[in-house]
Amino acid sequence: MISDTVLKTLTSIVGAENIAVDEAALAAYAYDATRLKGVPEVVVRPGNEGEVARIMALASQYEIPVVPRGAGSGLTGGAVASKGGIVLSFERMARILNIDTANRNATIEPGVVTGELQKAVEAVGLFYPPDPGSLAFCTMGGNVAENAGGMRALKYGVTRDYVIGLRAILPDGSVIKTGVKTAKGVVGYDLTRLIVGSEGTLAVVTEITVRLIPKPESVVTMTALFKDPSEAGMAVAAIMASPVTPRCMEFMDAEALKAGASHSGMKLPDDAGAFLLIETDGNPGEATRQANVIRDIVEPRALSFSVASGLDEATALWKLRRSTSQALFSLAPDKINEDTVVPVSRVPEALAGFGEIGKRHGLKVVCFGHAGDGNIHVNVMTDRKDAAKYAEAEAAVVEVFELVLKLGGTISGEHGIGLTKAPYLRMEMSEAEVEQLKRIKAAFDPLGIMNPGKIF
Repeated sequence: MISDTVLKTLTSIVGAENIAVDEAALAAYAYDATRLKGVPEVVVRPGNEGEVARIMALASQYEIPVVPRGAGSGLTGGAVASKGGIVLSFERMARILNIDTANRNATIEPGVVTGELQKAVEAVGLFYPPDPGSLAFCTMGGNVAENAGGMRALKYGVTRDYVIGLRAILPDGSVIKTGVKTAKGVVGYDLTRLIVGSEGTLAVVTEITVRLIPKPESVVTMTALFKDPSEAGMAVAAIMASPVTPRCMEFMDAEALKAGASHSGMKLPDDAGAFLLIETDGNPGEATRQANVIRDIVEPRALSFSVASGLDEATALWKLRRSTSQALFSLAPDKINEDTVVPVSRVPEALAGFGEIGKRHGLKVVCFGHAGDGNIHVNVMTDRKDAAKYAEAEAAVVEVFELVLKLGGTISGEHGIGLTKAPYLRMEMSEAEVEQLKRIKAAFDPLGIMNPGKIF
């Protein structure tokens, strides 16, 4: 229980308007996209790094759990206050501090919305490639915490590949600076890459510096429909075995396609068993050349193949893809959404196996995602209120993970472990590896106050 003394001190740090303890406010910060619930004892909205440092020092003094929070769009419960304590919300720290065009980097606060950063840098001819499906509302702090990927990860990589420096607050209130703004730097351990993807369990990030690249001149958007997911998977494997690397290659199975089309208002053939959305980019000649290579590979295998006629059509196609996750709730009240990854050559086997798992358990297992890098979002559709059905769904998830690991993959590509995948961590990692992670955690956070209950 947080004492009145602590509440008064928190109020003195951030001001009464930036602290909340009433039931309605606490409820608003009790969930993330998993729909798991963890009610904090207080929500604090700092406005600058100094305030964060003072809050952390106070939390350390009284051993109060602290949960850093961005937009609450995470899919593993990382922003849920499962142990109560303080939710540290970064909605006030949402400034783009600098865009350095000469050195191709940008410095931002953690509350900056990812899509807004992309618009700002593209306005000056630069490009920040990571693009999670939730880019219209997810924040850069959350992206750093989860090492977010997205559609363009196939060609350009994930958040970790672009974060070159951080400022962060340790649990005791100490300020650290990691990384460099230069092209190279090898001084000490790479704390930047360690903190990226640590799910808020090591430190609180207060400033992020990302590298930027030139904005591609041209983009070609293509679509293909297939009779079944395995045919689409074989096309994906064939493209990735060619000399061409698309910037995006998104997959949707029949159920995902049907739900997404209904949600987005797009008309598509009813008999399509799978769908690929593919993009190439670069200068106009190179983007077109690569698109032609892909056409030659895909067209003979597909029911249909087309190239978007312009920006409006491409935008509509991306609306279809980005609406998929939410659209699946038209199929069932709940879903267990896993972000598995397999080697791209094993995508056809994985898709076939996921379908078989669904049949065995009498459940809809709906797949979509970033097929070009093997990152398939497996959605086990269920109903949490039906205990038997939900138990069946959980059993199906275990089988999904077993298959993915058998194929040489991983149980999480971009969502992290958080609360939902903690029970399965040891399916992928040995006890010795988990213990080493715990030692790293203890070195940063000896009192265990940073986002407790997550990962382990």
